[in-house]
Amino acid sequence: MAARQDPMIPLPYRIETVQRETGDTFTLTLVPAAGDQIGPFAAGQFNMLYIFGVGEVPISISGDPSESGKLVHTIRAVGSVTRAMQRLKAGQVIGVRGPFGSSWPLEQAQGNDVVVIAGGIGLAPLRPVLYTLVKYRERFGKVILLYGSRTPEDILFRRELEKWRQRFDMEVSITVDRATGRWRGNVGVVTKLIPRAPFDPYSCIAMVCGPEIMMYYSVLSLKDQGVPTECIYISMERNMKCAIGFCGHCQYGPYFICKEGPVFRYDQVESLLNKREI
Repeated sequence: MAARQDPMIPLPYRIETVQRETGDTFTLTLVPAAGDQIGPFAAGQFNMLYIFGVGEVPISISGDPSESGKLVHTIRAVGSVTRAMQRLKAGQVIGVRGPFGSSWPLEQAQGNDVVVIAGGIGLAPLRPVLYTLVKYRERFGKVILLYGSRTPEDILFRRELEKWRQRFDMEVSITVDRATGRWRGNVGVVTKLIPRAPFDPYSCIAMVCGPEIMMYYSVLSLKDQGVPTECIYISMERNMKCAIGFCGHCQYGPYFICKEGPVFRYDQVESLLNKREI
């Protein structure tokens, strides 16, 4: 059935599966609990997830955009609402509004190299991009994923990362801030991987998501390699409450993150990132 018109009314979705990713991160797969369901989404958009009697939070969609009927959200438990979500089990019902916001520039990226740079939980909003790049691989030039995690235990989507690393038409590099256990891979911040990545800086689109400081230095490194700022896109995470630009909680300079974002071309927000109190 068609999605409801009122963007402020959540639709009931039933939790089909709960996947524990790391100690504080989990993935919910949701299916409609009634006839109505939200519309299709684009890579980079988010939904508002609502636990009845607890509260509502914005969560990026981390599933495959080509799969209709299911919603996948990867969530880190960092506040009262997300900690309550961490205790949910298959079969329980939550409310969903959306999808909202802007998306990653996959159409503009066609014919170019694509550099995906993720830090920590920032891999989740970029996973739909990777699904699309793999599905339509012939439409793009080189595909490069650079992923940084705090420790080996914090690495998300291990099986998929290993599957992508085994492809001959993708370049996947993973690093950790601190090596533990039997880790024998790269150690250091993800920005150290950028100068070694085999992409054409004059014919590429870069998509970056992670902590704000990580995105800032990733952009600096990309610019050092010759990538124009208009070819770099970042995803901003701010305090979104209504998701339709009504409440003003997520205002960022002249922008509302929930409407003009969360994905921005870097030159749109470059001057704002260096200003305090914004």
